[in-house]
Amino acid sequence: MSAARLLQRCDQLAAISVTEGAICRTYLTDEHRRCNQQVMQWMEAAGMHAYTDAAGNCWGRYPGVEDMEQALVLGSHLDTVRNAGRYDGILGVLAAIEVVERFHARGRRFPFHIDVVGFADEEGSRFGATLLGSRAVAGQWDPAWLELRDADGIAMAEAFTRFGLDPEQIAQASRAGNKLLGYWELHIEQGPVLEQRGLPLGLVSAIAGARRLQFTLRGRAGHAGTVPMEMRRDALVAAAGAVQIVDAQARHFGVVATVGKIEARPGSVNVIPGSCHFTLDIRSGDDALRDRALETILREIGEHCECAQVAMEYCEIHGAAAVACAPSLLDAGRRALQRCGLEPLSLPSGAGHDAMAMAAVTDIGMFFLRCREGISHHPDESVTTEDVALALDVLEAAVTETENSMI
Repeated sequence: MSAARLLQRCDQLAAISVTEGAICRTYLTDEHRRCNQQVMQWMEAAGMHAYTDAAGNCWGRYPGVEDMEQALVLGSHLDTVRNAGRYDGILGVLAAIEVVERFHARGRRFPFHIDVVGFADEEGSRFGATLLGSRAVAGQWDPAWLELRDADGIAMAEAFTRFGLDPEQIAQASRAGNKLLGYWELHIEQGPVLEQRGLPLGLVSAIAGARRLQFTLRGRAGHAGTVPMEMRRDALVAAAGAVQIVDAQARHFGVVATVGKIEARPGSVNVIPGSCHFTLDIRSGDDALRDRALETILREIGEHCECAQVAMEYCEIHGAAAVACAPSLLDAGRRALQRCGLEPLSLPSGAGHDAMAMAAVTDIGMFFLRCREGISHHPDESVTTEDVALALDVLEAAVTETENSMI
C-alpha cells in the first residue's frame, strides 16, 4: 500500500511543473512553492512538524522520545532538470515520509529526532550552481551566488524576495554544529548496474569527484577546396584526436571521462575549421587516480596539438572532491539489506548528490534503487512497485540499524 501511494504521489508532484506536458520544477519559483506546500502536508499527516527553512528547503521533524538535540536526517531533492523524469530525487523524499509514517502508525519513537528534508535545488537548472539547498544546510553557502541570474535575467537575490524569503537570512538554514547522527539518501541508480545484476537495491560506497574543463584549439581557417591536406592546420581534426585520447586514457586508468560538447568555427560547410571548442568531464571515486588520468590526458593532447601545429588552451570550470560514505553507515546499510533478504552489493555513484554537501556536517549513507535501463533526467525514468516496496523496507531497517549502532 505504501509503495503504491508513494508512486501516486510522485505522479501528483510531476503535475506541478512550469512546462505543460513535461516536468520542470526549478528553484524559487511558484512551482517550487506549491511542491513544498504539498510535501509539507504529507509530512504533517505522517506525524511530523513541517516548515520551510531560510534557503527554501522543506523539512519535517518526527520527534524523539525525549527532548534532545540529536537527529538523523533522511531525504533527497524536490527540484528537477528540464524535461525531467518523476523519480530522480523526489522518490527519496517521499520514501522518507512513508518510512516515518510507518513509525508514527506504530507509535514507534527513537532516542533521536528523525528529520526529513526535501532539498530545494540540487540540479542547478535555474541559476547554474548545483547543490544549493544542501550547501546552505551544510553551512557552505557562497553569497556570490545571489548575483547569479536565470535565463530571464532575474538575479537569485530578487528570486528569494519574490519567493518570500530574505536572502540576508540564508545562514539560518545551516545545520553545521548541530548534533546530527547521519544522513540517509535513497535515489534511483541513474545507471544500469543493478538491472544487469538482477538486484533491486544497492549500497553506495562513494560519490565520484568530478573535474570539468573547457578547451580551445586554434588552427587556421581556409578554403575547403584550395588548401592541400598536408598544409592544413584543422582545429576540428585536432579535436577529434583529442577526443580519442580522452576515451583511451579513461579506459586505461579505469575512470569515466566525457567530451559532451564540441563546436567548430567558423562553422561553414566549405571552410576548414580555424578553431574548435570542447568540454571534458572526468570523474572517479578516487581523486588521486582521476587527477593522474587528467594529467596524462592533458600531456597527450598537448603533444598531439603540437604535432598538428594547433595551439591548445584550457581552463578548469568545476572541481569537486570524491566523498566516501561513512563506514558506520555502510555497515548499517549492509545489515539493512541482509535483514530484507537482499545481497549487500556496494557500488560507486558517478553522479553528484546532496549527500556530497551533507558530508561536511555529518556521516552520509546512500541506497540506490534499480531503474529501467539506467535512464534518468528523462521522462522515461521507470521503477517498479515491487522494488519501491523493498526500498521502503530497507530504508526503515537502516533507521533501526542506525539506532542499534548507538547501543
